[in-house]
Amino acid sequence: MNKRILLLGAASLLAFNAVAEGEDPFIWLEDVEGEKALAWVKTQNDRSLEELKAVPGYNALVDNALDILNDKARIPYAGRIGDYLYNFWKDEANPRGIYRRTTMAEYVKDAPKWETVLDIDALGKAEGVNWVFKGMDCQYPKNVRCLVSLSRGGADAVEIREFDLSSLSFVPADKQGFFLPEAKSSVSWIDENTLFVGTDFAEGDAWTDSGYPRKVKVWTRGTDIKDAKEIYAGNKASVAASGYVMWDDKTPLKLVSEAETFYEASYKALLDGKLVDLPLPKDAELKGFFNGDIFVELKSELKQGSSSFPQGAIVYTKADKLLAGKPEFALFVKPDANSSISQVTFTRNAVLVNWLEDVKSKLVRYRKDAKGQWQGENVGFPSNGSISVFDSSRDRDDLFVTYTSFLEPSTLYSVNAESLKRDSLKAMPAQFDASKFEAKQYFATSKDGTKVPYFTVMAKDIKLDGTNPTLLYGYGGFEVSLRPFYSATTGKNWLEQGGVYVLANIRGGGEYGPGWHQAALKENRHKAYEDFEAIAEDLIKRKITSPKHLGIQGGSNGGLLMGAAFTRRPDLYNAVVCQVPLLDMKRYNKLLAGASWMGEYGNPDVAAEWDYIKTFSPYHNLQKDTQYPKVFFTTSTRDDRVHPGHARKMVAKMEDMGYEVLYFENMEGGHAGAADNKQTAELNSLAYAYLLKQLKL
Repeated sequence: MNKRILLLGAASLLAFNAVAEGEDPFIWLEDVEGEKALAWVKTQNDRSLEELKAVPGYNALVDNALDILNDKARIPYAGRIGDYLYNFWKDEANPRGIYRRTTMAEYVKDAPKWETVLDIDALGKAEGVNWVFKGMDCQYPKNVRCLVSLSRGGADAVEIREFDLSSLSFVPADKQGFFLPEAKSSVSWIDENTLFVGTDFAEGDAWTDSGYPRKVKVWTRGTDIKDAKEIYAGNKASVAASGYVMWDDKTPLKLVSEAETFYEASYKALLDGKLVDLPLPKDAELKGFFNGDIFVELKSELKQGSSSFPQGAIVYTKADKLLAGKPEFALFVKPDANSSISQVTFTRNAVLVNWLEDVKSKLVRYRKDAKGQWQGENVGFPSNGSISVFDSSRDRDDLFVTYTSFLEPSTLYSVNAESLKRDSLKAMPAQFDASKFEAKQYFATSKDGTKVPYFTVMAKDIKLDGTNPTLLYGYGGFEVSLRPFYSATTGKNWLEQGGVYVLANIRGGGEYGPGWHQAALKENRHKAYEDFEAIAEDLIKRKITSPKHLGIQGGSNGGLLMGAAFTRRPDLYNAVVCQVPLLDMKRYNKLLAGASWMGEYGNPDVAAEWDYIKTFSPYHNLQKDTQYPKVFFTTSTRDDRVHPGHARKMVAKMEDMGYEVLYFENMEGGHAGAADNKQTAELNSLAYAYLLKQLKL
């Protein structure tokens, strides 16, 4: 067991000792890798797998999913680093994946020639470790040395090694290569020989209560990590502290931030070896450094003299004014009641804003005219899908954009941010017959009168008789927006099986900006659950489905949503897929990264806050002699973000009450639940087999 797991295990044991067995008889299941707990997991897995794999058509579901995930016609999404385009690719021959590169001249071809940079399967085999690739961060602007993050089994904790793109090899520590052992470290390049680093430091007080770095140090190549110079130490109760560099083309701005909560942070600039406070609202978010200006997204109204800027707007000020402590903000763009800002991208000469208008994407390019006024020009894409901008850089104007919708496979475009000319580079083939289906947007009315949008995807010739097996998916937290997307697996394994798919855009998400998110925080959490129930009731009212045929699904915060949904209104649903969930909201802040989310849910150790938290703690709201649906819980032993004890204890408690449930815990996969395509295909197919069995009656 690695040191990071030991640290977390020690914290769990302390918490275990502080809680009497009589108060929580299932707390022993929080011992992640304990012999007794893992024996319980194996028994649960064996029983559930036997039942779900026996569902007629299960093997076909797996084959469908695996064929889709391994399809060589997939778009090889790539990002430019220096003169090459880099892509991470998994298929049946490379289940853990290869990091590879090609030239632009090759990339535009139907079958590019790729050069392997790093083979994760070969590395794992050589080292006897089930490595999962977690990314490569290259030092800008030279783009020769990179930091590779490798995870054991998919956990958030990673081992960090330096890699040389010129020799395609790791830089050994004895050759002055940077290396950090497994931990939830924070590392960022300052220059080719210097890093911002936050990690264990073997000092005993390096971590916040949330399990993230508390200290920021500057580490110079060729020196021992213990000699790294400390420049900042945050509060132990904060979420994390980190250092990083923002670039205005080739001009760097070195920053240190302390995330005091999930939604509040203080910022400092490192100038001539000294930290300078930046007078920014604590709930604001830095978006970019462009032509000498710092761009900031507002999460609440900002007043400056006689001027005020609305919540959700983006403002900017000259960097030198901000660094001098005297910012002079001006408005860049602001949303209206039906829109929000999904993404901001900076190129050499333009700023691109990806808008959401009633949860549908619109991309606009902004430049200043001769009078210094911002002018926006729409980048023409269809108006009923999702746009994502990636591979943009401050040293060029061209970028990649993908467009997709529920029924249109993703298409990759090259867009010149100067001319707005866009060229289709690659397109996914259709992997199910979308011509039989149609996507529609509806609005349900929540308990307080709020109109809540949701999308349906269903057969054009559907009979509205209440008998259609329907899957309602939701999340509703952390200002995350759920947008239209193409899922061939959903198409093959759900829509073509006669199912209806529904995507909920409930409060707590970011579909209408920070106000939509903040409307369901803490004591108002019930608003998200009321929105979800309103959508379920609207589907029933429209006779798209009925409680007997309605299933729901969500993971992580969406797993908490699932737990709240079936304990609040068990009469509405006949199937629940509850994935990597939070469920014990009394102890969530004591488990793994849980303390970092108190800005979202509240602090259960404060009596006044527990009074409202307990109303949405599924573990505490289970009742005997209630007709709950037969819930399917999934989690991962290697999830070091949301503790697997949440799902384990919920299952044990329900079974103790006499309820029949299903449970599957993948031994690796981290918070994603699966570490490779085969595991992903099998996990998804278990869920679809369960849903078909429960709902297609």
